[in-house]
Amino acid sequence: MITLSDIRICVIGLGYVGLPLARLFSTKYPTVGFDVNSSRVESLMRGHDTTLEVEDDLLQDAIRNHGFRCTSSLDDIKDSNVYIVAVPTPVDDNNRPDLTPLIGASEVVGKVISRGDIVIYESTVYPGVTEEECLPTVERVSALKINVDFYAGYSPERINPGDKQHRVETIKKVTSGSTPEVADLVDALYNSVLLNGTHKASSIKVAEASKIIENSQRDVNIAFVNELAKIFNAMGIDTNDVLDAAASKWNFIKMKPGLVGGHCISVDPYYLIQKSQLYGVLPRVMSNARRLNNSMGAYVANQTIKQMNLKGVPVKDARILILGFTFKENCPDTRNTKVVDIYHTLREYTPNITIYDPWVKNDKKNVENGKCPEGPFDVAILAVAHDCFRDLDIRSLVPEPGVVYDVKGFLPRNIIDARL
Repeated sequence: MITLSDIRICVIGLGYVGLPLARLFSTKYPTVGFDVNSSRVESLMRGHDTTLEVEDDLLQDAIRNHGFRCTSSLDDIKDSNVYIVAVPTPVDDNNRPDLTPLIGASEVVGKVISRGDIVIYESTVYPGVTEEECLPTVERVSALKINVDFYAGYSPERINPGDKQHRVETIKKVTSGSTPEVADLVDALYNSVLLNGTHKASSIKVAEASKIIENSQRDVNIAFVNELAKIFNAMGIDTNDVLDAAASKWNFIKMKPGLVGGHCISVDPYYLIQKSQLYGVLPRVMSNARRLNNSMGAYVANQTIKQMNLKGVPVKDARILILGFTFKENCPDTRNTKVVDIYHTLREYTPNITIYDPWVKNDKKNVENGKCPEGPFDVAILAVAHDCFRDLDIRSLVPEPGVVYDVKGFLPRNIIDARL
């Protein structure tokens, strides 16, 4: 089996997860990044990460001073002996797990892996995927045998897009391996670059399960707060004031209501929901949480219409400004954004809807990202709490009796009409 001093790393998948990890490993080990998207590879080799997870100076330093390189060619990664898979694990239109990217990445590994090498998976999956789906694929393509010819590990990603505090080098990571010896090596590998160490799980399945419940727990907790928001709004009570008061108790877990989008919290629970049903367990809490959180975009739109009616603002053909389109604040990631649900609900009443988000790249249709559109508007909905929106004079864009609805509890109370 290889040792730390012999390690040569290839990270497969250079998105929000893979690129920061590859950049970090390159500071200590020979590292190459692989991605099937050649335009992505070209952009990275020019020293720019369009996801903004890795600053240009750090990326350029890795390329210039640590020999880090990115490629779409299998020939360039055959000399590696540790392959780390960090590809997306989405769901299909029926919210069923789609393992296509993961199986494709496993086939790539199978084409280049050699005897004694290790493959480590970081993609979020339900318990069993690594050993029941991914490794058999590697075996089939490579004609090698797991734990005889090659070895495996699992260390689930914990990247939080846009979060500059909890970065890959500062978080604590879970590790695991296909044998006790490999588990020790994988643990030592990650410990060699992480500032806050690791937690070595007892098995790959335990590591897989630990990751998927992290996001499922947040989904359930947010769903509870969203349900509270619906209750208190019906009662005429400010939900945020209630949460502030309750948070004065030492063990209250304070969370805020909102839209649950993105590629983790709004997706990962479906993996565990489906797997649990195969074992005859109906996960009612998680399933109900998913349904409730998925309903919040339409709820926000209908609450906005309610405020318009209360202030005598005609709904038909109203001019509406939606501030923010990404799935969370201060990042360009639009995957599975729930702002579209607000848009589509309001679109039934008016075609005059403008979405403004300076964080969104130019390839998103119907989203303006330059200078803030000029008013006047009848309605403004603050959907994403980008820091740049603090500087907007929203009331000049939406003069009285126009409606300002704050989804995030972000704007000053004296300028809004309602908040979630």
